[in-house]
Amino acid sequence: MRKQTFKNIFFVLTVILILLPFLTTFSEQLTGLIQKTPLYLLIQAYIVPYEVRIVGLIMSLLWNCLGWQSLLFLLVSLSAGLQGSFKLSSKLEVVTIGILGTFWVNILRIVFISILGGYFPSVFAVVFHDYFATLVTAVWLFIFWWFSFSFVLETK
Repeated sequence: MRKQTFKNIFFVLTVILILLPFLTTFSEQLTGLIQKTPLYLLIQAYIVPYEVRIVGLIMSLLWNCLGWQSLLFLLVSLSAGLQGSFKLSSKLEVVTIGILGTFWVNILRIVFISILGGYFPSVFAVVFHDYFATLVTAVWLFIFWWFSFSFVLETK
């Protein structure tokens, strides 16, 4: 089961990296579609204000990026990784760790992009945002699932 979760995450990452040029090309249109969904409105209403405050404290700037892709990747990986006979309490711990970890990875990603945009030519921030941020999320998910399977999830 553990190997299968990592294989699934790696497969999803591979597909995403293959589709990334397409997604980047149509990012504005895709973002427009996502902004019309109820999930986006919930994220915008309840998560973005906290992200903006934290980034504002760290950077004394506001940056409008909420990391919906990271949340989507987390949800897909949770649906695959939590299959099996694990105790409900350990599943809830994993979900909590996943949400909090993804939130902080997004904060750090936004801070890093802000630094790049502030101190280097904007192309660096754009390339990091469009390409390397996906890899950062994938690395986070690998670490998250390794930690979850090694230390958190308990079988019934």
